[in-house]
Amino acid sequence: MNGSNFKAAGVNLFTRCPSNPIITTHNLHYPANSIFNAGAAMLDGWTYLVARVEDMRGLSHLTVLKSKDGISNWITDEKPVFLPDPEHCPEEMWGIEDPRITWLEDLKAFGIVYTAYSRRGPQVSLALTKDFKTFERKGVILPPEDKNASLFPVKFNDNWAVLHRPVAVGQDSNIWLSFSTDLKRWGDHAMVLECRRGAWWDSHRIGACPPPMRTDKGWLILYHGVRNTVSGAIYRLGLALLDIDDPTKVLKRSDEWIFGPAEPYELIGDVHNVVFPCGWILDEETGRIRLYYGAADTSIALATGELAEILDYLEHCPAPK
Repeated sequence: MNGSNFKAAGVNLFTRCPSNPIITTHNLHYPANSIFNAGAAMLDGWTYLVARVEDMRGLSHLTVLKSKDGISNWITDEKPVFLPDPEHCPEEMWGIEDPRITWLEDLKAFGIVYTAYSRRGPQVSLALTKDFKTFERKGVILPPEDKNASLFPVKFNDNWAVLHRPVAVGQDSNIWLSFSTDLKRWGDHAMVLECRRGAWWDSHRIGACPPPMRTDKGWLILYHGVRNTVSGAIYRLGLALLDIDDPTKVLKRSDEWIFGPAEPYELIGDVHNVVFPCGWILDEETGRIRLYYGAADTSIALATGELAEILDYLEHCPAPK
């Protein structure tokens, strides 16, 4: 890369935790096939994860884990606290998946957007919580087929904003941005990031990962990109930077993937070759990011990165055409 070091080329921006995977089904108090794709948040000095658990039927629910150091000694409930409720929420008939957690200061609550797997396909639902013990369902906010939703923590001109990935028959799977005054009715839809065709690492489909992170350079976006190969799909991660006042404006986007499956627990599992983050936590004092990601749809792993290095890398990335 013209003499640049590896980090300038986007390599090694995140470092894997030596004890990966940090969470497996052995952390649960009940039988399950897998645990992965967890949203993350801090509350009262604890790291909370809301993780997707696939049961022995193949259907998913959400369970809560917490840890003081965010790495080890995870405490879990005897039973999952957030189960599908198809009787009252028929859109959850085939399970609930892949939560992303955002602190909504105006509501003094955490907003959790998750995929509700209905008979008509995946769609986006919203729940609120203040303690990760009780959850107030707000219902479907985006109809099928739609998923990979992440809420911004602030309003833009009195409008909430959400990144999401709608799919229309015969169309590419791209990242869109929509706005709402009440978190229920969404409009002013705009496509923000488009998958790149051909041989690109994100040529098949893309989707937002953790919620947008506010920085002094703009909104930091981590997204997954999928490339289909003769041996199957590969899920890797890329970065983008959105304007702080107008998130429909993309300032920078990485050409390279900056993190991809490399370790055995990422290469082999229920779905091979997958790294899929739904949550990250920034330590404001140190500038260190903890990234929690699903590994091969089987376990949860952790990687850490430095916000300053990530933003420096993005500064050298091209502005999208």
